[in-house]
Order: sequence, then structure tokens, then C-alpha cells
Amino acid sequence: MLDIENLHVAYGPVEVLHGISMRVEPGSIVGVLGANGSGKTTLFKAVAGLVRVTQGNVRLNGHDLTNVSTQSIVKQGVTLVPQGRMLFPEMTVYENLEMGAYLLRDRTEFSRRLEKVQQMFPILKERSGQMVALMSGGEQQMLAIGRALMGQPDLILLDEPSIGLAPKIFDQILSTVVEINRERKTTIVIAEQNVRKILKIVDFAYVLEAGKVAISGSADSLSSDESIRRAYLGL
Repeated sequence: MLDIENLHVAYGPVEVLHGISMRVEPGSIVGVLGANGSGKTTLFKAVAGLVRVTQGNVRLNGHDLTNVSTQSIVKQGVTLVPQGRMLFPEMTVYENLEMGAYLLRDRTEFSRRLEKVQQMFPILKERSGQMVALMSGGEQQMLAIGRALMGQPDLILLDEPSIGLAPKIFDQILSTVVEINRERKTTIVIAEQNVRKILKIVDFAYVLEAGKVAISGSADSLSSDESIRRAYLGL
């Protein structure tokens, strides 16, 4: 279980997260919703060890991950798929997938994981030797998720996967997210502005506003409450 309690983060003198608390149950899909600037990306960076937490704590299955190194957090089973994908464009698809398993020394296990990822995303096998810079946005997003899966994480933080994607391609990505969750039992936290589509796949959601949790609830309760839909979700 991911447990975030009273989390504060600042960039210099400016505090951007103001006491966020969240709980993510194992095996669930949880949405973190909100407009640009609401704090979604900073929250993910704090969990992944990329920005310093000034107050509060982050725990995974009882282990304190607050201000722990990113490598240690990855070893605990947490992987971030960042906004913009952050791939290595001048490297091949295969080399990028290798980077996702950089902690793994067992080549037999590497081959097993690679085969599973390529079964999920056949295009990554077809384009194995291709430079990433030549791939479409949708293909790059598949690669970013595939790279994350190579580390065999227990928890994936998926930040704004819809950016730069056509609606049809984004729908395919979301279908894959659900498949990963169901087949691998991987816990997934997904940050998005596309509220309507995200609420169709998540179990629970948190709506951020100006660095705070404005409201939270099950996908059904958020979708069915007319006042919440208008005030926070833009539906």
C-alpha cells in the first residue's frame, strides 16, 4: 500500500504542495486529477525521490520512502513514467528497454521480461533496432510504459500519458493500463487532465487544486455527483 501523509514540497521559498494525504490500495488503479499547475507532477516526483519533501512522509508497504534516493525507491518497486516520456531518442528501442532493467544482472530473467513486454507491445519487437527519435508519439508512450515494466515494479506512476496523443491512441494506452493492472496485479497511479476517460478505468480518484486535495472518492461517486462534476471535473 502507498500511504502519503501531510506531504509538503517547495521549490525554493515557494511551497507548491500543501499537506497532501493519499492512500493507494495494492492492485488498484487510482487517478490523480487536476488542471495544469495543480501539483500532480510534483506529487509524483516527490514519491519517486526526484524532489525533496519538506514535511510529511511517503510510505510503501510500511517502508519509509521520504527523501530516499531514486535508485532505492526503484528497488522498492516504484517506477515513474514521466510526463513527456523522457526516453533516450538517439538510442534504439531495445537499448531503451535495457535501461528499464538496469538493476537486473540475470540475462535469462532479462530475456523473459523482454519477451513479456514485446508480447504486450508487438510494435516494440518490430522496431527493436529503430532509433526512438523516429517513432510516433503513441509508439514512444508504449515504449515508456514498456521500459517501466522491464523493472517489474509493484507500483507505476503514470504522469499525463495523453500529452501529444490522438484520442484513439490514448484510448489504446488506457486499455493497456487496465490490462497491466489485471494481468500483472500492478498498482497504477495515473495523473491526468482528461477526467472523463480516466474515471472510466480508475477505482478511486483524488482531485488536486492549488497543491491540495480538493476532493476524493470512488470513480462512481465522483461521476454521479452533479455538483462535483461541475465544480471540479468540468463535466
